[in-house]
Amino acid sequence: MSIDTIQKPPIGQPVEQIAEKKPETAEKLVIFAWSGELDKVWPTLILATTGAAMGKETTVFFTFWGLFPLVKNQVRITGENWMQKMLSMMNRGGDEHLKLSKMNFAGAGPAMMNHLAKEHHVASPHELMEVAKEMGVHLIPCQMTMDMMGLKREDLIDGLEEPAGATKALADAQGAITLFI
Repeated sequence: MSIDTIQKPPIGQPVEQIAEKKPETAEKLVIFAWSGELDKVWPTLILATTGAAMGKETTVFFTFWGLFPLVKNQVRITGENWMQKMLSMMNRGGDEHLKLSKMNFAGAGPAMMNHLAKEHHVASPHELMEVAKEMGVHLIPCQMTMDMMGLKREDLIDGLEEPAGATKALADAQGAITLFI
């Protein structure tokens, strides 16, 4: 860094007064949800609802594995060809079937996390998703991922916005607080 690039206080204004100025805060929050694991879906929805409660225009763009929690719980097999069907069998969609990224223990890990959440009055991902919809959080499924994984709009829960691509997601993220979970 050269001496020329260092910001100098305006002439006549004390440094202390400049330090007191609050930084501008972003009006928008965009979260890219690429993981469909319980321990990542939970904070994604907690941050989304918190951002909306703070008055930020909040968007969650669900892509790749992050799209599977949006699948209706009663939908078991999705896809049009054997590879897509196999993927849906190996990675069951729905917010009632979320695994942990660590310590899944054949389902015992998520059961313990859900028990602890109830015990400590923490809303479930399902409840948080409903709250997010009520608060006007933009929940956008990735069209490319839907096509690749063989997911149809009718496979997904109600209350989502129209599927969109990466261009919309990046346009929404411009000037926003952006998180990748």
